[in-house]
Amino acid sequence: MDKTNTLTKNTSYGKKRRFKKVLVSLFLLFVLLLQGCADEKPQFQAGEAGQGQAAEVVHNSGELAVHYIDVGQGDATLITCGGSSMLIDAGNNNMGTTVQYYLSKQGITKLNYVVGTHPDADHIGGLDVVLYKFDCETFFMPDIEKDTKTYQEVVDVAGLKRLTISHPEEGDSYALGDASFTILSPSVAEGEQDANNSSIVIRLLYGESSFLFSGDAEAEEEQAILDSGQRLSSTVYKVAHHGSSGANSKPYLDAVSPKYAVISCGKDNSYGHPHKEVLQMLQDRGITTYRTDEQGTIIVYSDGETISFQQEGQKDTGRAENKSMATTQNKSESEEDYILNTNTKKIHLKTCSSVADIHEENRLESKETLTVLMKQGYTPCKRCIGY
Repeated sequence: MDKTNTLTKNTSYGKKRRFKKVLVSLFLLFVLLLQGCADEKPQFQAGEAGQGQAAEVVHNSGELAVHYIDVGQGDATLITCGGSSMLIDAGNNNMGTTVQYYLSKQGITKLNYVVGTHPDADHIGGLDVVLYKFDCETFFMPDIEKDTKTYQEVVDVAGLKRLTISHPEEGDSYALGDASFTILSPSVAEGEQDANNSSIVIRLLYGESSFLFSGDAEAEEEQAILDSGQRLSSTVYKVAHHGSSGANSKPYLDAVSPKYAVISCGKDNSYGHPHKEVLQMLQDRGITTYRTDEQGTIIVYSDGETISFQQEGQKDTGRAENKSMATTQNKSESEEDYILNTNTKKIHLKTCSSVADIHEENRLESKETLTVLMKQGYTPCKRCIGY
């Protein structure tokens, strides 16, 4: 065989192999570049937009979300920011399971802060369930007690979970993820017995967005906050005392000067909340107002510069499970007794459908608190109490 021809063929074959390798490399590089371009989707910050394109609020892990939960005639607000969470109030006694279900749906496994703004049932009634079901780092309540079964159950469950009840003071500040909040009130006077005017009032700040939560503070406490000279101006104002005219005084509302207001109240409630005088004041000031009795749960998102609202009618299972207990909402706390089944060792509300099935010899009515009954070996009914 001709060595020259063999060498020429080998050289030609080698060139072809190198050329194929170059082509493969170029093809792979092209694919990688194309993939990179596909991943680089345009991002619009809140308040910005591309030409001919609507502005988009970019939601991220550090974003603040404020959930004004629809709990009927009561208050419950969940705040999340950067993996941290705070719950302010938990509705009435029959709303514990509703709030628990809502928190679980949001992926909450523990709460950094729980706040009972004041010891009225429509604010702390569901807290015993929440405290029992979720771990909590810090539990705030004002330094005022109330001689009710509802209040005692919250205190008992806190004790059962070895959770200290802290009494925040005016001017105290705390971090919540990338947000922070300041206690504006109360400074409870010695011997003060007015639960509403002992409400914990909180101003939350996240970038340029601010939120005010006033519990059931009425005109007297509002004036004390005004006299303290603390900053009240807020982007979103949770209207005090469900829109009562006994709260939301003109000087206070002018100092808050919100762009938006949220009212938490029950549909056709017996108190007539929100009162028409308050609604008129909000309208006169051009404040955009949202109501849980009309729009269900309301969620506010903030990226630190702009905010967006989402209305989320609460038609989930957790809410449905509590409809059977709605008749207990307006009952006085002295009527909130339990029915015990001494055979099955179960604790039931009077309205529970299981009560009718209890044999007379096994049926016992009790005025003891849940914690006392649980220590006696009884277990709360999951259907009506939610534990």
